[in-house]
Amino acid sequence: MSNIAGTQSIKFWDRIAERYAKKPVADEESYQEKLRVTRRYFQPDMRVLEFGCGTGSTAITHAPHVAHIQAIDVSSKMIAIAQRKADAGEVDNVTFEQSTIEVFDAPDESFDVVLGLSILHLLSDKEAAIAKVHRMLKPGGVFVSSTACMASANKLLRVILPVGSFLRVLPLLRFFSPGQLKKSLTDAGFEIDYQWQPPGKNRGVFIVAKKAG
Repeated sequence: MSNIAGTQSIKFWDRIAERYAKKPVADEESYQEKLRVTRRYFQPDMRVLEFGCGTGSTAITHAPHVAHIQAIDVSSKMIAIAQRKADAGEVDNVTFEQSTIEVFDAPDESFDVVLGLSILHLLSDKEAAIAKVHRMLKPGGVFVSSTACMASANKLLRVILPVGSFLRVLPLLRFFSPGQLKKSLTDAGFEIDYQWQPPGKNRGVFIVAKKAG
């Protein structure tokens, strides 16, 4: 992510953090299904990374099922809200930190599971992020992603969103298809272990990709 794009994203997410925290989940049934599927891959001794964690709800919800979760987000205000939630719930095995997947520093093969939820389409270089996730995962580890694949978005939307990004009133948004996302994952060395797309037009694709172990 360039410095300009990074600063733009930080300002956008800082600006909407409080509103975002109060906004209900758009599709609670699908969200709960994604939580259930993700937990099939958890073990009590696992170390997990979530990048693009937002206000921390998913990390906090998953916390009882693993040893530790490192949760990062570009927005310091999102992280502050997440920490307040963790403190209020007395959740002590989640560490929140302002960072991005591009600059986050961790040894190779240091995580059992990496979560990237509603984030890959917001990155300037998803291939670099996926490659980094692959390096950080232990052999046999899994990358869980839920991604808006908007290659089929209508022409007006494909004009409006980039213009909003250019004018710095919207974050960066990339357009690609589920097939292109799967190719990015397999090109990085992952095998697709699970894929699901909730019914309805333009719903995000949920993928669990496994590193050979």
